[in-house]
Amino acid sequence: MIAMSVRDYAKRCLFQLLRVSFRLTPMPIAMRDRLRQRFIDHHASLLPRRPRGQMIENNAGGNTGLHRPLQHVANRAVGYVPYRAGSVQTPLPVTLVAFYLPQFHPIPENDIWWGPGFTEWRNVTRALPQFEGHAQPRLPSELGFYDLRLPQAMHQQMQLAHEYGIGAFCSYFYWFAGKTLLEAPLQQWLNDSTLSLPLCLCWANENWSRRWDGRADDILIGQQHSPADDLAFIAYVSRYLRDPRYLRVNGKPLLLIYRPGLLPDPKGTAARWREWCLANNIGEIHLAYVQSFDRVDPRTIGFDAAVEFPPNNTTLTPITARQHLINPVFQGDVYDWRDLAHQATTKSDPPYPLFPGINPGWDNEPRRSGAGRVFLHASPRGYRDWLRHAIDVALRRVPASPLVFINAWNEWAEGAVLEPDTRLGHAWLEATRNALRDTTEATPLHDQRPCAVVHIWYLDVLDEIIDALRATQLDWRIVITTAHEQEQAIRERIATLGVEAEIAAFENRGRDILPFLHVANRLLDEGVEVVLKLHSKRTTHRQDGAAWRQELLEKLLSAGRAQHILSALRTDPSLGLIAAEGHLQPLQCYWGANEANVAYLCRRIGITSPVTETDQFIAGSMFWIRLAALRPLLDTHLGVWEFEDETGQIDGTLAHAVERVIGLASTNAGFSTKDAATVCGLSINEVTRPYPYARRSS
Repeated sequence: MIAMSVRDYAKRCLFQLLRVSFRLTPMPIAMRDRLRQRFIDHHASLLPRRPRGQMIENNAGGNTGLHRPLQHVANRAVGYVPYRAGSVQTPLPVTLVAFYLPQFHPIPENDIWWGPGFTEWRNVTRALPQFEGHAQPRLPSELGFYDLRLPQAMHQQMQLAHEYGIGAFCSYFYWFAGKTLLEAPLQQWLNDSTLSLPLCLCWANENWSRRWDGRADDILIGQQHSPADDLAFIAYVSRYLRDPRYLRVNGKPLLLIYRPGLLPDPKGTAARWREWCLANNIGEIHLAYVQSFDRVDPRTIGFDAAVEFPPNNTTLTPITARQHLINPVFQGDVYDWRDLAHQATTKSDPPYPLFPGINPGWDNEPRRSGAGRVFLHASPRGYRDWLRHAIDVALRRVPASPLVFINAWNEWAEGAVLEPDTRLGHAWLEATRNALRDTTEATPLHDQRPCAVVHIWYLDVLDEIIDALRATQLDWRIVITTAHEQEQAIRERIATLGVEAEIAAFENRGRDILPFLHVANRLLDEGVEVVLKLHSKRTTHRQDGAAWRQELLEKLLSAGRAQHILSALRTDPSLGLIAAEGHLQPLQCYWGANEANVAYLCRRIGITSPVTETDQFIAGSMFWIRLAALRPLLDTHLGVWEFEDETGQIDGTLAHAVERVIGLASTNAGFSTKDAATVCGLSINEVTRPYPYARRSS
């Protein structure tokens, strides 16, 4: 073990020395990219080991405390979005081009290399979670495990893409010195005019290797680049370029090359292609390369533009060491997807034509069992924000032909997918459509009705809460959450009370917390900014449960407080949470059985700072909240399965832990927390005393 540590340390020092020397050596970018890739191909063993994740030790009771699925992890999560019929504006401000993988059908070559009947689905379904919060396997929902030999499969894909604002597919094209692989779906598009979504080709001009990364070892089928092959290639794909549906830039067919650095003479290749197309009545073509490994000015190699391709060509700090391993021999790397998006949205424009590219997530664990490259914390809302930024960038950089590339439509084995899945449904597609909509149409907070989300389990408390809301004389939008078994009784009682309310029924799981997360996620997407969270709190294991509820209602709503609080939230955008005074309690003093769960949630959210003596939580789980302050927790997309079955627990469940991290999430999002009395300008002279409604941890 010591020898291994010394060897790793020596390897790390050698690698750092080589890296510094390489970066200090003056050379053209194209040569630098070529040498870097050659080093990786031939000397991968010199790359130092990345940090590893943490093992979880048994506690005194023999329980590991490990959070892992007891049901299938592909079940629904908070943030699941069903199919919603809708439309996007026409014409679209930009053309969204999604990379498309045609790997989902068997071919004889894959039968030989990977076993009879192999398709990408075999990789997808075998994936397992490697650490806590690792959402594998990721499985398709409505489109199913499609076979692209069937015309209906591509019809469904293109119809869905069109509905949600995707303007074209960029399909990978596999050509190996005259031999093509996986071309059946493309030929189907070529021969079926009803497949109307535009398409362009990206020649994946690298070797196919058993490692799935195009490196020079263990090659299954290799490239044979040459001038003759250049001409044979362009002649073969010309039938696609001629098709009127083919994607064009300023009238020119768009042809992409995945790795121009692998061409012996990319400038010569470009010249041969252009000359052939002019001589054969195709006309001018628009050549672009994908910045998967190369980063040169495209004009220096005879190309017209480059295309961003995140997460390739990015350098981020791994967060592997923070993860709690399920697989003790996991050798992969974990990164924060939010760092990827931040890096992309803060960099300056290059001095050459570059189409922006974005990424909805990445996790190639299915292709590299136990050694995947995983980007945690990707979310549909984060992707939506990145896409909106990319749209603005495209309009600025290339106003005449703005394109935004998305990596990808259906890279299921690499976790880059827009198609609906079992966990979040159509959330990624909905986020795509939302990014294309005019955000100036959103209703400002000053003009929004105040919104109360009320969870009702104890029906006899409903009247009390409705009376409290009515007494404020505000025009409330009321959303009532409840369990399915209570829904009809609540509808009848609401009708009797003459109250207009939306009813959302859920499985009796997660107490008031999980239903609130479901509804808050939807309201945030609708543009609702501020919510008052209430519930029919009774706390039956305490004699003062009713008094606890009544005190919370009074301090959050009575005597004009609601108007003052709402006004404060409207005028101070940094204010995220407002709690009833006396009910903000020090988190460390009320761990109970929740400390491990809180630590787990912090890892899931991506909160790295430790809990301190000044951190507080809102006891009683009633409060005013700006939904943007809840976004770090909502964007975690906790699985419904993670909330325990209801057995009358009084502490230690995930719902209890969520109650304790809401304040941490708000702080992490940059918002402040205040008590209601302070917000209302009231002077409270309460005698310091132990909190009467909960027992401090020992």
